[in-house]
This record gives sequence, structure tokens and C-alpha cells, in this order.
Amino acid sequence: MHSLIQNLLLKCEPETSHDLAIKWLHRTQHTPLKKLYSQKVVTKPTTVAGIKFANPVGLAAGLDKNGECIDAFAAMGFGFIEVGTVTPRPQAGNPKPRLFRIPEKQAIINRMGFNNKGVDYLVEQVKRSQYKGVIGINIGKNKDTPEEQALNDYLICLNKVYPYASYITVNISSPNTPGLRKLQHGEALLTLLNGLKQAQETLCQTHSKYVPIFVKIAPDLSATEVSDFARALVESKMDGVIATNTTLAREPVEGLKNASETGGLSGAVLNDKSYQITKQLAADLDRALPIISVGGIHSEHTAKQRLDAGASLIQIYSAFIYQGPDLIKRIAKSL
Repeated sequence: MHSLIQNLLLKCEPETSHDLAIKWLHRTQHTPLKKLYSQKVVTKPTTVAGIKFANPVGLAAGLDKNGECIDAFAAMGFGFIEVGTVTPRPQAGNPKPRLFRIPEKQAIINRMGFNNKGVDYLVEQVKRSQYKGVIGINIGKNKDTPEEQALNDYLICLNKVYPYASYITVNISSPNTPGLRKLQHGEALLTLLNGLKQAQETLCQTHSKYVPIFVKIAPDLSATEVSDFARALVESKMDGVIATNTTLAREPVEGLKNASETGGLSGAVLNDKSYQITKQLAADLDRALPIISVGGIHSEHTAKQRLDAGASLIQIYSAFIYQGPDLIKRIAKSL
């Protein structure tokens, strides 16, 4: 039944199928219909950044932007779930069409632009969920917020999600918000991270709870830029890094339909880039910080490869769209 539903969705226009899937999961997650996609969680406990994860296979941010289907994804057997990216104010995102499949390569191009219902809505969804596992909340800035005021947006989100998150991800690497990736460099990066660290220390005292902060990196940085980024993470005492976001590169899909669309490319074609960034970060950080590796993981082999490269956890998204929940179980069992 699940395969039938999945095949039908893959025949629809990509964003339409995404919206239909999210609505259906939202409506069925607390009904007997959830048996259609439920499977037993593979128990492979691992502790990272002081958090105990049921298994190392997580859902990457971007699929459940508003946290509306946490219990549905939990039923599929994920070891942890990351929701968002969420911004202080609701925003529509970029004009449609903005989501494109390249099925020959199990790839996706998106230029969604942080479309979401705002941080207050997401917090309400997290509070309503029955899931007792690990929830990461991915935060960003509104498109119309100037880069020099970006810290304010991240602090608004940090303050609001802090009591409800197991960990928080700072998204400064999406290619679909103009200027956002500039925050990955130099003084802008250190100013942002130091401001977040200071707020985290205050929030820890207020809530008597320490919530780790991870920072998500782009796959398109040079080796020197990756080393500089790693150094900034250590200097600012961040808790971890997520490698990587989507890529602007097109070589792996050149000549295929939709390959010329602007936006971030994800899927199996991202595997090599994300693997190399993970490997370099592991060397540069020398185990000072844990790494969650994401991007292009589409099999048991590619998942194990990331852990061997130095990652502590992995996340999936595009391969999950193409292969379904069975991929979660297969990977978790293999690790």
C-alpha cells in the first residue's frame, strides 16, 4: 500500500505531492491509518552531544518545515527528527514552481526560500506532538531581514524554540535566501556564533536545561573555507556541525531535464561532495565537535561511509522521498 501511495505521489507535480503527503500524514498520524507507514524503530542507541539517540538515522530539515508531522515520521522509525527551517515571521518563500525532480539520478532541485508558517506556529506543533524522542529545530532568518541584522532573527527563534528542542540547528547555508551564505565567513560568522553562544548560556540558566547548538554548512566551500569554518565553530564553542546543505553545482546532472533550474541540488549526486566535507571537518575538528552528516546518503554503504569518515549521526531526505520508509530500517540495521 505504501509503495502504491508513493508511486502515485511521484507522478504528481513535486510541490503538490509534497503538500498532499504532509497533509495526509498530519491527518493520519493519530489514527489507525498510521499503520500504513509505521514500522518498528531499530534500536541502536548512541549518545552525541549529551543526547541519547534511539538510532543514528535522522530525518533532515526541510521535509517537515512546520513540525506538523512529527508523530508520523516518528512512526516510520527515525532515530531523531529535525523540523524547520523556521523563521521569526511566516513567509511564503520564492515564487512557484520552485521544486523539481531529476528522477534519473534520484535528485531534487529546490528553491523554496524558507517557506514556513513562522516560529510560533512550529512551537505549537512541537508542544502538541506525542513523540518522546530527539527533536532538532532548524532556525533561519526572514528573507527581508538585512544580513547585518541576521543575529536578531536567529535570537528570536532561539529564544522561542529553546524550551522544546533537543538540539537547535543554525541554518546559514541554504542557497535560496539571498546573502545567507555570506554568514558562513569571517567576522560575520564569528559575530553570529558568539551572539548565539551568549544567548544559549543565558537560556541554559533560565530553563535549567542545556540545549546544544549545531551549525549547518554548505557543500560548496573550498578546503580553506571549511578549515576556517571549523576553527570558528571551536572558537565560539558551538556544540556540533551538520554537513551539508544542498549544492549549487550542476555537473552531476548536466544535460538532464530540470538540471538548469536554479536552487539547491540534493540527492544521490550530492554524496561525494558531502562525504568530502564530512571527512575534512572530522580532520580539522579532530573530534572536538560531533558531526551530523547529510546529503546524498542513499544506501547502507553510503551511510556507513559517513560514519567511517568521522560523522556520529546521519540524516536522509531526498533518498527517503524516492525509496520510502524501508530505507530508514535498512540503514539503521546496517550501522
